[in-house]
Amino acid sequence: MQAALANVSVSVSPSEKYREYLATKGLRLTRERSIIVEEVFAYHEHFDAEQLISRLAQKTDGRRVSRSTIYRSLSQLEEASLIRKVARQEDRDVYEHDYGYPQHDHLICRKCGSLTEFQASIISKALEEIASKHGFRMDGHRLEVTGLCDACCRPPESRPQKLNLL
Repeated sequence: MQAALANVSVSVSPSEKYREYLATKGLRLTRERSIIVEEVFAYHEHFDAEQLISRLAQKTDGRRVSRSTIYRSLSQLEEASLIRKVARQEDRDVYEHDYGYPQHDHLICRKCGSLTEFQASIISKALEEIASKHGFRMDGHRLEVTGLCDACCRPPESRPQKLNLL
């Protein structure tokens, strides 16, 4: 079971940071963009664009957002360092919060697609030492380890009795 990672204290809300980013691009935080950033940060879970579209479509408050606006906003949120792509699953980009969340890495199951977050200071320390050795100024890292999760490594349960007769 995965331990929940604590949020990191931030000086401005995700909406305000997005507003600041948009201003640097000569854009404004429209009602639709505001709805999207609020929904993205309403839950801390990995998601893809289709899941976000589905969550927004289920809203009954009459606040609608077009599919194209959602896709454009995801790109902008990524550029603004509010979210980041974690992996591709079934030909879809999977995103997670990058703002207000601690540095962490992922174990990704190739079979079921589960994503397990973990923190390991030993990895960060090793990378800092390697970067220093090479005169490289590291400002972060991203580690994705692929393999099989515990559940997918388990042998299949025994076959039903009728199949054993075949």
